[in-house]
Amino acid sequence: MEVRVLRYFIEVVNEGNISNAAKHLHISQPTLSRQLMNLEDELGITLFERGHQQIKLTQQGYYLYDHAQEITRLVDKTENNLKSQKLISGTLEIGAGESIALQDIMSVVAKIIRKYSTVKINLVSGDSNFICQRLNDGSLDFGIVMGKEKLNDYYSINLSEKNIWGVLVRQDLPLACKEVITPDDLIGTPIIISSQSKYQDTFRDWAGSKIDQFNIIGEYNLIFNARLLTETGACIALTYQDLINTTGTNLVFRPLTPVVADQNNLIWNKNRQLSNVAQIFLDLIKTNH
Repeated sequence: MEVRVLRYFIEVVNEGNISNAAKHLHISQPTLSRQLMNLEDELGITLFERGHQQIKLTQQGYYLYDHAQEITRLVDKTENNLKSQKLISGTLEIGAGESIALQDIMSVVAKIIRKYSTVKINLVSGDSNFICQRLNDGSLDFGIVMGKEKLNDYYSINLSEKNIWGVLVRQDLPLACKEVITPDDLIGTPIIISSQSKYQDTFRDWAGSKIDQFNIIGEYNLIFNARLLTETGACIALTYQDLINTTGTNLVFRPLTPVVADQNNLIWNKNRQLSNVAQIFLDLIKTNH
């Protein structure tokens, strides 16, 4: 399976038909069709559902498309890093969950952008499982994970800023009248929680046995869509402070008491060498830490 052919396959999917893809790739349509058929034969699968005017992928086609993008991106990154060993260039890849406490990290990134004009930045959002997977396969240089995580397989730095937990609630609901929220306040209330916190026992430590009386109706990965549901009044959302700007909305944020705070941890793979731009980023973080 050649990287060149994977790029052909990605281009066909992105364009939606073989004819346009062939023009962009500067090859003939029959040549491109033959390359794709050879790829199917090599893998022993069918990538496209034939008979459609527009490209339609099979389940195996979707799977290859997702992974082909990862493969070609990693190849590009490797080539760029090798070509730029003596230059401060390449792409700095950082993955993180949602947190206002990442502002210090972004200040360091800003310094690098201003000083090195050839450096590119790729910021990826995701939970800790997603970030660790990307660190392991080499598609991320660094990850920032929040809360209680097992970090034995990674180098790590505890960042100074913490994330304060609270509830996002519609302002006309009784909970909005409280300055702070106790475990008793949440008993029986429909709640949507972060999928990551669910597996960290964040709120069990805070609420103790009372958590068994919580009415947890679902989970969210990123808070924006959960915020839309919260605006309807159907539930409240447990989230970090300041992730949602409530100004001009029908929502308010109320912190938990006793305070529940998550640590931010910068992590990177012990078994992978950092690129020159990644090393500069790490040196700046250590200097400011």
